[in-house]
Amino acid sequence: MTLAGLDRSERRVVMFGGKGGVGKTTSSAATALHYALSGRRTLIMTSDYTPSLSDIFEAQIGPRERAVPGVDNLFAIEIAPDEVMRRWKEKFGPEVYEAASALVDLPYDEIVDYVAMAPGIQEEFMLDYILERVREGRYDLVVWDTAPAGDTLRLLDLPRRFIEHLRTAPRVYVELRDAFSLSRAPLTELIKSWTELAEDVTRFFTDPSNVGFILVTIPEALGVYQTRRVRRSLAEHGIDVSHLVVNHVVLDAECDFLRQRRDMQEPYIRMLEAEYGATIGLTQIPLLPYEIKGVDRLREVERRLFGDG
Repeated sequence: MTLAGLDRSERRVVMFGGKGGVGKTTSSAATALHYALSGRRTLIMTSDYTPSLSDIFEAQIGPRERAVPGVDNLFAIEIAPDEVMRRWKEKFGPEVYEAASALVDLPYDEIVDYVAMAPGIQEEFMLDYILERVREGRYDLVVWDTAPAGDTLRLLDLPRRFIEHLRTAPRVYVELRDAFSLSRAPLTELIKSWTELAEDVTRFFTDPSNVGFILVTIPEALGVYQTRRVRRSLAEHGIDVSHLVVNHVVLDAECDFLRQRRDMQEPYIRMLEAEYGATIGLTQIPLLPYEIKGVDRLREVERRLFGDG
């Protein structure tokens, strides 16, 4: 089974997840290339702490959305944590200062920097950033190369935790307001708007008509067992896995080394097929003898993912 079924989907976001080193970025880049070649204006973005889109496309990507050279309809961005924070301050800084300055008399930068360090702020803004890209209508599809599995699960859990935290905040603020005899309540209004934002993000990312999640793994013990754990955790967050990509599969065993690798892989492939083949579908990508760098090499992966080769 291939990813061709995605072509008939109206989803606006396709997420790729999995442990580090399994070919997640390659799979997501090849998928973004597929949609761009089919005429859909596509943004591929990575939130990995060690982004490699620039290496794969052999072009400078960086923290600004920019066209991928030589490919119509394809745009890319590597959005590192410091860039996320800079954009958060730019978007929310003024209202944070207005709300907090009712309680404390401190310089603008000190207040905004302090609030920006709150747990979950960066991750919450990342999800909001993706949602904005979808709703502003400049792209038909956003392909998201997420961070390694543990960080992604933490990120997806933050809107729920953020909401739980914010629900206790108004009570605390009311006590402070009464203690300081404050008449206006800008912080209450800010908390309300952030709660609505977190709930909006949660609704969007847990709706399978909006978002497809593709797991990427390799046919080895660590990859297979983590895939099982990640899928279970995603289900707990209300996110369905729509497909599984198995990378680095030995198909042509022409020497003893490759025959041994194939023998090692086969039980894990059978295990994956038994668990996921009938429910979410499974695509095998062979172990290739060269690096996947540049559009031409990505085209080969794209054809294998979508059944054109």
